[in-house]
Amino acid sequence: MKLSFHTLTISDREAVQAVSLHAGRRNCNYNFANLLGWQFWFQTEVCVLEDAVVLRYSFKGKHEYMVCTARDLPLELIEALREDSQGDLTIRGLEDSQVEALQAAHHSRFTIETEPVRNQYDYIYRRETLATLRGGGLNAKRNHINHFRAEYPDFEYRPLAPELFDECRHLRNIWLEERDANATMEAEQRVMETVFAHWEALGMLGGSIFVDGRMVAFTYGSAVTTDTFDICAEKADRHVEGAFTIINQQFAQHLPEQYLYLNREEDMGLPGLRKAKLSYHPELLLSYNVVHIA
Repeated sequence: MKLSFHTLTISDREAVQAVSLHAGRRNCNYNFANLLGWQFWFQTEVCVLEDAVVLRYSFKGKHEYMVCTARDLPLELIEALREDSQGDLTIRGLEDSQVEALQAAHHSRFTIETEPVRNQYDYIYRRETLATLRGGGLNAKRNHINHFRAEYPDFEYRPLAPELFDECRHLRNIWLEERDANATMEAEQRVMETVFAHWEALGMLGGSIFVDGRMVAFTYGSAVTTDTFDICAEKADRHVEGAFTIINQQFAQHLPEQYLYLNREEDMGLPGLRKAKLSYHPELLLSYNVVHIA
């Protein structure tokens, strides 16, 4: 097997999603909107096989890989990846079950070292839980919603559409004013503009909250599998109490019912973000590992 990679572009969406939507891997990194948006950052290249999508990234002059497939990694593919990487093979994003299968099938052929990456675990929730906020553990969230509705009884939920993109940009600038800008935040701005430029072609869905005619929160994302929707971005005016909570709930309520799960992505090791994501009681923390094969 010889792998042939090319730079990922919007024209790859159909071929990539023919595999990724049905592979059952809820990893947010397989969401095509994320792949396209962050292509410039990771120098992402792609090779689409019959039943697998192989992604090649460049980190400090070294290639690393991710593989989206419903099955375990076959020996033929591992050998092809080792050849492409010139023997120093690193595969990212493998779930615990994939690592276990890899070790069971190939431990005698290769030296396999694994490294869990907790900061990159995805938070997976039942859409119905976020939409209804039922359950004793979500009392505080319901209180936030009730306070917001009492404070802003005439708020509006509006589906996100191109005519609202300028207001999204303005709100994001407000969000940035309270933070020290860094390279990642600047990159996120570029990612957002890429998504906006290809909104319809990417099949994006989003929502927004307006108070007194002003946008105070927005969110958007797209499918990562046929039953799981990935939240790519969420921004809100922190001066409007409950804005994050209400956009979270309202968007979950307005999503098509085919999506049983919401992937709200990783916490990047940020204590406040981790606390916030855990407070919604995820159905699953989707584990990821970096695997080195020699």
